[in-house]
Amino acid sequence: MTQSRVPGRSRECERLEELLDAVRGGESRALVVRGEPGVGKTTLLEYLVEQAWGFHIARVTSIQSEMELAFAGLHQLCTPMLDRLEKLPPVQRDAVSGALGQGSERAPDGFLVALGVLGLLSEVARDQPLLCVVDDAQWLDRASMQTLAFTARRLFSESVGIVFAARVPDDAPPGTAEPVGLPELLIEGLPDREARALLRSALSGPWDEEVLGRIVAETRGNPLALLELPKMSTPVELAGGFGLPSVLPVRDRIQAAYLQRIAGLPPETRRILLAAAADPTGEPALLWRAAEQLGIDIEASAPAMAAGLVNIDDGVKFFHPMVRSAVYWAASPEERRSTHRALADATEPGADPDRRAWHAAHGASGPDEAVAAELEDSAGRARTRGGVAATAAFMTRAADLTPDPARRQERALAAARAAHEAGNPDIALRLLSLVEAGPLDERRRGEVDLVRALIAFTTNRGSEAPALLLKAASRLAAHDVALARDTYLEVINAAIFAGPQAYGDGQYKAARAARVLATPHPPRPADLLLDGLAERMIEGHVGAVPSLQLALGACRGPGLSPEDGLRWLWLICVTAVGLWDHETMSLLAARHLVLAREAGQAAVLPLALTMRCVVHVLDGELTEAASLAEEVQTVSEAVGTAAPIYGALFVAAWRGREAECLELSKRADEGASRRGEGVGPVVSGWARAVLYNSLGRYAEAAEAADMATRDYRLLEMGIPIWSLVESIEAAVRQGTPDPALAALDRLVEVTQPSGTDWAAGIEARSRALLSEGAEAESHYLNAIDRLSRTSIRGELARAHLLYGEWLRRSRRRQAAREQLRMAHELFAAMGMEGFTQRAARELAATGENVRKRTVSTKSELTPHETQIVRFVREGLTNPEIAARLFISPRTVEWHMRKIFTKLGITSRRQLQAHAPS
Repeated sequence: MTQSRVPGRSRECERLEELLDAVRGGESRALVVRGEPGVGKTTLLEYLVEQAWGFHIARVTSIQSEMELAFAGLHQLCTPMLDRLEKLPPVQRDAVSGALGQGSERAPDGFLVALGVLGLLSEVARDQPLLCVVDDAQWLDRASMQTLAFTARRLFSESVGIVFAARVPDDAPPGTAEPVGLPELLIEGLPDREARALLRSALSGPWDEEVLGRIVAETRGNPLALLELPKMSTPVELAGGFGLPSVLPVRDRIQAAYLQRIAGLPPETRRILLAAAADPTGEPALLWRAAEQLGIDIEASAPAMAAGLVNIDDGVKFFHPMVRSAVYWAASPEERRSTHRALADATEPGADPDRRAWHAAHGASGPDEAVAAELEDSAGRARTRGGVAATAAFMTRAADLTPDPARRQERALAAARAAHEAGNPDIALRLLSLVEAGPLDERRRGEVDLVRALIAFTTNRGSEAPALLLKAASRLAAHDVALARDTYLEVINAAIFAGPQAYGDGQYKAARAARVLATPHPPRPADLLLDGLAERMIEGHVGAVPSLQLALGACRGPGLSPEDGLRWLWLICVTAVGLWDHETMSLLAARHLVLAREAGQAAVLPLALTMRCVVHVLDGELTEAASLAEEVQTVSEAVGTAAPIYGALFVAAWRGREAECLELSKRADEGASRRGEGVGPVVSGWARAVLYNSLGRYAEAAEAADMATRDYRLLEMGIPIWSLVESIEAAVRQGTPDPALAALDRLVEVTQPSGTDWAAGIEARSRALLSEGAEAESHYLNAIDRLSRTSIRGELARAHLLYGEWLRRSRRRQAAREQLRMAHELFAAMGMEGFTQRAARELAATGENVRKRTVSTKSELTPHETQIVRFVREGLTNPEIAARLFISPRTVEWHMRKIFTKLGITSRRQLQAHAPS
């Protein structure tokens, strides 16, 4: 069944019809309908619903007063779907249940909730197409908005449509108002003919067309203004086209029209209307109980209903959201407070304690510890449901109502922490200023400094963060040793991102201060890590190796809790790199990724993916590494954050793809200049050095490697040291051994004490480049022997390449061919194109004819499909693959059908044989 299109909205109706047709055809679509108040967004949504025959309809009507209640909108949308929850993977089912207050005790990450909702909508749409309609989305609570925006961005082929209606923001730049990243349909005023027809329908008697034209022009064709403004004007004013032109915006004039109509109602009617406006649930029973508390007869609602301002039957519904707003703000502050108190008294504490606390807070006329305590309890429940933004809101209001100054500071500090976790740094900093407005003891000052430092590190990983963290740790040291030690470890972590810029107030001061603090007994793995890193910075690498190895051993064992693992495993893996301990790095990078996936922590996942990507690059598994780098991009796009590019940069450098590598390198440098993240140019320089060495452009490689190491006084772990290796090769190849000898001296300081095959192999290969005759050959053979004991295939292939080049220059052509052939085969198998071509040139110089490798039909697969194939090889089910890629299981099914068709197969078993290597 269909209805005629909305007059004057043919273009808009056609767009909505196209969306429905696409969803009926198995696609998924999302759309944001934007426009000023009264322009007809809700009317278009009603048309959309009427046209959606054969659809399951799910609706959300957002209410301004519910904006701080976590997942309030999601509760409206998903509660009717709870019978499908059992279809979700357990961790997602638990997260969604917790968000909807269904009894889960887990505090879900919003990312897991979003994945669960994506899967839930997909399951509902299996039986029939699903249309989700969200009206007044500008008032959707933050947690629901983030979840539904994420879901809308990840829809693909599930037969789901999501349509938001939202106001055009007054001050936000275009494209920045939530939900972002979705197609938009801008609704403007009605065309002149339809606007005149609507205006005539609201006026009695004939009117001069010129007058009507002026009214249409003044209202800009806004339908609600055309209907409402004549009701507040006299015939004389209307005859002149509303009299003098108004300087008020149309929205304000409509609001004024409603205020005029409200003012004409009896006092008791206005009071019961105020109670309806203050209660977002729309439950008539609650409204009548509140009216009883206020001493008002329910018959007092009749004049408001007769005036068409509100309708009360099985629910309370205002004619337009602006009516609700006008009623609420037309009342005096005391009238609003007394109404909220009545609503609080009328709300069952056991049924809805959070809403009761919220009403009680709005009803308080001054500090009230009992209400503040209720709000604090609500904040705890909000955190359990994963609503950190709601936690911040509850705690902020609790702080406002707390009589005791010290307790008020404590609650404001908790609110600041929650606001920081919710990604609202400006609100968090404002709350910290409130904390600092009163006297602070040294401990509280340290806690404030810590939150401020963490905000700085999160928003701008530059040289500022280490100094702020150091300041916080120094203040905390005398009051909370464990927290102070963790903060000193955060200094070191932040300093790695800041790069050599962080020396002045960074790692050295943190190391010296940390050594003064007593290590707890028994020490936690994080304590051992801090002690080892502090010793390395003060005493040097050689003396610290045993302590660092002890710390890594502790981190490999069960003593590292999942919570500490999520917090510290990135730094632990960096430490393993510094000790050339590939086995530990590989093991713990895998554990970090598992923990991040299980926890669903979108903030942690990109770093965990990047570290695992680095392991794959070292192992010569560039296809797997590229897949993880693509997943980093997928995660970041899904949650709307900037994607870390270091994994992709590693892959591009080792593949020898110059244009791609240089573009990513440029982005890393730009990020450093924009955020002060000094590690960016270091990684960028090393990547270009690898690239240029692979291409045989040694002068450029030497310059890039120098840029990556020149500013370090004490060599950091990882990239700066690896850059020395590139520097040695580049300097020798361009005939400048002196810089190579200096770099070798620095390299040996960290390779010899570590004693691993990785370290020994790299040192031997570097020594061989600077040696001659039998000594050089001995070093090359030693390098190949030691590296062959590891899984680091790229460096092993380079050892074969360098040895083969040395043999060719020594005129030992046959032996050179063997080594170069080995190198060429390894590089080609790993997809290291630059080094493959370099080995091919050397082989050709020995007189060997090098055949070009044919391109496999596997290249038909898209990067997304390649990821899916890899996950199938790992034994993942479709729901598990969907969780990895932040899509629905039905989208995975769609991709699997395409993969089967491309590869000419019919089963997952056959897919194992066709998967990319």
